[in-house]
Amino acid sequence: MKKNGMLNSHIAKVLADLGHTDTIVVGDVGLPIPPGVPKIDLALTLGTPGFIEVVEAIADDMVVEKIVIAEEMKRENKETLHDIQELFQDCEIEACSHEQFKERTRNAKAVIRTGEAKPYANCILQAGVHFG
Repeated sequence: MKKNGMLNSHIAKVLADLGHTDTIVVGDVGLPIPPGVPKIDLALTLGTPGFIEVVEAIADDMVVEKIVIAEEMKRENKETLHDIQELFQDCEIEACSHEQFKERTRNAKAVIRTGEAKPYANCILQAGVHFG
């Protein structure tokens, strides 16, 4: 049994397999999952687990060099935007339209579905490297 870090075996496997610039998505309960992209479903009930709780746990185990969010988050979910900005102070945060965001999820190694029920509580995490 693992002593610490990411205990979810599906997420741990995805994180271990990431290379530089590979991406994963952490999404709210309503984010559509593109065909062919593996889904790791953590949703238990509406709101559980929360988006930020899951993003924080992943960020503890993943080298993140860039985050992509939907532009709409800036208007519709300022609380989550603030949490993302606080958590990733040293990373580039890129915003695109929600439609572009959904299109970009097609290239992700996995989509991790939370129980979050707030609008636009989604992000794409791009892997960095742990050396250099």
